[in-house]
Amino acid sequence: MNDQPDGDWRAAILRHFSPASAAASRLTIVSDPDALLTEPGVVQRLGERGFALFSFEDPVAFRFAYEGRFRRYWDRGEPTHLVVVLRAGHGDLNQIPHDLLEEARIGGRILSFSLPELFPMLAPAVVADLDPIHFDRLAQAIEQAKPDPLGTHATRDFVLRHVFGIAPELIKTPADLLRMLLQRHYRPRAFPAGLDHHLVEQLKVLGGWDQWALDRIVPGPEEFLVFLGERWSHFLLTRGGDAVHDQPLPTPTIPGPLELPFDHDDVRVYVERLFTEELLPPSTAIQPHSVEGTWYRVGVAGDRAEDGRVRLERLLDALTADLPDSDADHLTWSQFAWRWAEALSLRWRIDGDAGAELAARMDSLHADIEARFADWMQARYAALHSLPHLPWPTTLDKVVRYLAYQRNQSAKGKLALLIVDGMALDQWILVRESLRDLVSQESQVFAWVPTLTTVSRQSIFAGEPPYFYAQSIGTTQKEPQHWARVWADQGLRGPAVGYLCQKKDEPDAAFAGRVQDAAEQPPCKVLGVVVGTVDQMMHGTVTGTGGLHAAVRHWAQQGHLRDLARRLLSLGFEIFLTADHGNIEGVGMGKPNVGAIAGERGERVHVFPHPLTRNNVHQHYPETVPWPATSLPDEYLPLLATGRNAFIPEGKRIVGHGGISLEEVIVPFVQLKEPQ
Repeated sequence: MNDQPDGDWRAAILRHFSPASAAASRLTIVSDPDALLTEPGVVQRLGERGFALFSFEDPVAFRFAYEGRFRRYWDRGEPTHLVVVLRAGHGDLNQIPHDLLEEARIGGRILSFSLPELFPMLAPAVVADLDPIHFDRLAQAIEQAKPDPLGTHATRDFVLRHVFGIAPELIKTPADLLRMLLQRHYRPRAFPAGLDHHLVEQLKVLGGWDQWALDRIVPGPEEFLVFLGERWSHFLLTRGGDAVHDQPLPTPTIPGPLELPFDHDDVRVYVERLFTEELLPPSTAIQPHSVEGTWYRVGVAGDRAEDGRVRLERLLDALTADLPDSDADHLTWSQFAWRWAEALSLRWRIDGDAGAELAARMDSLHADIEARFADWMQARYAALHSLPHLPWPTTLDKVVRYLAYQRNQSAKGKLALLIVDGMALDQWILVRESLRDLVSQESQVFAWVPTLTTVSRQSIFAGEPPYFYAQSIGTTQKEPQHWARVWADQGLRGPAVGYLCQKKDEPDAAFAGRVQDAAEQPPCKVLGVVVGTVDQMMHGTVTGTGGLHAAVRHWAQQGHLRDLARRLLSLGFEIFLTADHGNIEGVGMGKPNVGAIAGERGERVHVFPHPLTRNNVHQHYPETVPWPATSLPDEYLPLLATGRNAFIPEGKRIVGHGGISLEEVIVPFVQLKEPQ
């Protein structure tokens, strides 16, 4: 067990949760207005010390979990210590049931933690805007610098310099500014709007940037990329590139100097990656032969197959160098998942043109990724479910709370959630092409494990972990009732809430017609829509991931999803899109003869009601993983196929889901809007 946390800020919390305190009292109640106890590192260390965390948000759900799980453990004499976390101030503790509050008071286990207590030298409002992922670096900086108490302005300076490595007074040349902006926007981490405003003001005060549209390119990654793209072709002309006949150069729409130092060493490394990862589109205005043999070639459109091979080689170089380890945070893995999805989509786009050597290299990297991610999942996944639903949901059960928040903030009051069943990130990249003008915000979310439809999709509609729908965990038939219940809690009932699921073999046009009919009903305010085509294609594919990509690409080009989204937007709905799980191509390692013993027998997971039967199968297939019952029903015990294995006859191949591969677990979460 690691008793020394990575950042000193956790130590102030964890000293109240020693093994001795766990043994002395079975209940702790914590006032936690800043959600400090739900930070994954804190959750993990509390678990290592024998503490089970439960957030008090809904009295009925809490009582159900308390009586059904923790009270039962205590009655059996099991040493489980419950920590009830109330995300409110100390004065709001009366929301906790009186019997628990009194027990914690008698045991002296009513605690309170807040950001002003942990970071007393800094302005609380500035620290509160930071993602907790930055607290380690902030705590280390305070320990080293030992600042006097700082006001808001000085705290922002301190955070800019020590957390994000930005010292405005050292930005003196265009290359300095570009390097800072590229670091800021490439694989961005949560950067508070207040810091962006402060940075812009500091640069303006320092002077020298009158030509630059700082208000647009500092806070906005999309506008910054447009700013770069509008100047790339001009740069190539100054480096010997030949213009394509009758192809005009882009006319800048974002103010700023036309000449940028793209070939500066500190700038070039980022620009190459932006083109490699298709974050910047290659120039079509320059002859590719005129820049052949230079690093500029990656940013010039040429032969599609050759461009694809070059991009894939560079992507694999970058992915190999940046492969996260078991100490990485969930955002690092999320960002890596996007880049790996780009590589997968590119791999199958060029397919036969990839060549045997490149394909073998990708397969080797794929095996390393899945092994590393499986280790991370087993160590870190359980802590993710404690994270709040804002600013973006991290796990699928938090999606509905995020949507309720968005609806309350919106003037429209109408909202639709599109769930594309079974769509992995690499397939979303194909679908995104047909929706590119509608994509407003793009993020990702973690599916529930096992990544089965009945588990993970049901968590979306229930807005709860699987433990709360134990009676229906083997079916999706209760989804409409779950969906109605969660919105009834928000004051919407009856015809105000709609649920539609595409039937097997139902044509997309017919299903879209059903969705439109429901959306046009005047009382309708919220729609939950399950698009089943991708999942049906996945389970029907016989040519592996490459065949599935071809089918999904063709389906996306037909525009059914785009037309459905446009119809809903025209009817005044805000639209969010996600998937309940992804998929991966698996190779058979043998099919266990479990008969009726297994409650579910998927290609990537078998579920057992008893530990003994699961352990027997695990002994015959030692490469499998007995998955812990993290917020799963007590008698729902998954055995997962790891890597790219599957519970099918040896040597056979399928595309399936249920396990903990990167492609199965991390799925898209996207907002769609009409273009401005």
